[in-house]
Amino acid sequence: MNTPAPDHPVQMLTPEQSRARRARNIALSLTIAFLAVVFYGVTIVKLGQRMGGM
Repeated sequence: MNTPAPDHPVQMLTPEQSRARRARNIALSLTIAFLAVVFYGVTIVKLGQRMGGM
């Protein structure tokens, strides 16, 4: 099975671009993980308040 040629040529990244992309991906991953933990914590606190009779 032949793979069709892309419409545009593939460009290789320079080492600086590769490092910048990796740093950006790590920062984005940490931000998403932090938000998930915050949302989870807020949910637990709100559920705890409801169970406590507030």
